[in-house]
Amino acid sequence: MTNKPRINLLNLDGDRLASFIAGLNEKPFRAKQLMRWIHQRGVSDIHQMSDLAKTFRSQLEDIVEIKSLPVISDQTASDGTRKWLLDVGEGNAVEMVYIPEEDRGTLCISSQAGCAVNCRFCSTGKQGFSRNLTVAEIIGQLWFAEHHLKNDPKSIKRIDAYDKTPLEHLDGRVISNVVMMGMGEPLLNYEPVLGAMKLMLDDNAYGLSRRRVTLSTSGVVPFIDKLSQDLPVALAVSLHAPNDALRNELVPINRKYPLAVLLDSCRRYLEFAPRDFLTFEYCMLDGVNDTDKHAYELIQLLKSIKCKINLIPFNPFEGSGLKQSTRPRIEQFAKILLDAKMVTTVRKTRGDDIDAACGQLAGEVQDRTNLAQREIRWMEKK
Repeated sequence: MTNKPRINLLNLDGDRLASFIAGLNEKPFRAKQLMRWIHQRGVSDIHQMSDLAKTFRSQLEDIVEIKSLPVISDQTASDGTRKWLLDVGEGNAVEMVYIPEEDRGTLCISSQAGCAVNCRFCSTGKQGFSRNLTVAEIIGQLWFAEHHLKNDPKSIKRIDAYDKTPLEHLDGRVISNVVMMGMGEPLLNYEPVLGAMKLMLDDNAYGLSRRRVTLSTSGVVPFIDKLSQDLPVALAVSLHAPNDALRNELVPINRKYPLAVLLDSCRRYLEFAPRDFLTFEYCMLDGVNDTDKHAYELIQLLKSIKCKINLIPFNPFEGSGLKQSTRPRIEQFAKILLDAKMVTTVRKTRGDDIDAACGQLAGEVQDRTNLAQREIRWMEKK
C-alpha cells in the first residue's frame, strides 16, 4: 500500500488518462474501458469493472479513487428544477442546477467557488471569490447528477412528474445539455474547464455534441480566442448593456475588454463555432437597461453579428438594489428587437422558489478578495 495521495480518475480527460495508463505499462484500450465504466456507467468501485484483469484492478485499487463532491443539500422546486449544494472544502460550497424540460434535461454547472467578476445583478459575485475548481470537481457535478438521477427511482419519479415525455426520449440519458453558467467565470479557470468539457464531448465518456455544451462568459477576450482554437463549444456572452458606460457599471470586466474589443472576438469565434450564431444574454433591470433607447442601441451594436438575444428577467436577491423589469416593459423591449429582425427570446424563469434561477446561485464562499471592503471604498468614491 502506498502512502501517496490517490489519483482521482475524474481529474483525467481522455489524453491524461491514456498517459496515466501508459505509465502503468498497460495497453491503450484500458483507458477507454475505464472511461466507459466511470462516466457512462457511473461505477466508482474498481472491482466492479469486470472486464479489467484482476491484477490490473488490484493495482488500481491502491493508487486511484473515483470521487465526486459531497452533497450538503438537495432541493426540488415546484416546477421540477433541482438544486444541489456541494461541499468543495475549507468552508466553501458550490451550487448545481438541473432543469427538466419536455425535449431536454439541462445541467447548470459551476466552475469556481465564488466569482471575481462581480457583476451587479449576480448573487454569486456578491460573495467574492475563493478558488478555482479542479477538473474532478467540475466534471464530478455531471457525473453525480447523471447517475444519481438515472439510478435513483425516487428521482426518476419526481422528474417524470414534471416531464410530459419519459426520460427514455434521451436514449437513456437524463442530461442532454450542459451549460457552464453556474457559479464563477469559466474562462478565468480555463484549463480545468477545458479538461472537463473534453470529457463531456468524449464518445467514451458523455458523448455530447459541441452544440449541446454551452459556455457562458462575461467577456474574457483572450480566452474566447483561445477557446475558439481549442474546443469551440456553443458560446453565450453576458452582455447586459448596449454601451460601454452602462456595461462598465453592470459588468466591471468591460473596463478591461470594452464592447468593440469583445465583439471583435465574438466575430472571430463564429469562424469556428459549432453553430452559425452566438447567444447574447441580457438581464432585464427595471429603469437601468430596459428602455426603448437601450433596445435601439442594442440593435445597432449587434446588427452585424449572427446572434440570438436572450432576454433574462432579473431574479432578485437580497442587497442587490435592483428590480426586475415589468412584464410589459420586457415584452416591448423584445418587440423592438423582433421588429428589427433580431432573433430574440425571453428566458422562462425556472427554480426561483429555491433560488435556483439565473443569477441567484450563491453557495458558500470564503472570500479571499476582500470584496466587501472594496465595494465600500467604491461607494464612497461615487
